Amino acid sequence: GFLLRARVLKLYRQALRAARKAPHDSRAELKRVIRQEMESNRDCKDRQKIRFLISEGTERLKGLTEMLGMQGHC
Repeated sequence: GFLLRARVLKLYRQALRAARKAPHDSRAELKRVIRQEMESNRDCKDRQKIRFLISEGTERLKGLTEMLGMQGHC
């Protein structure tokens, strides 16, 4: 439980940090979506599902980070 919780919190913090790089007008919406995603799975007790959600979230975060990183280079 504890290690998975730590991984979830780390992912959440990384996602919020990434959201700060979003354009100002979409930042609040992005943060809201990130929070909503976390909240919707808050009561999940299935370790396999939690691991799956963490890896899925990590992939989505990677995509978001790449997209936000490219904005300044176009």
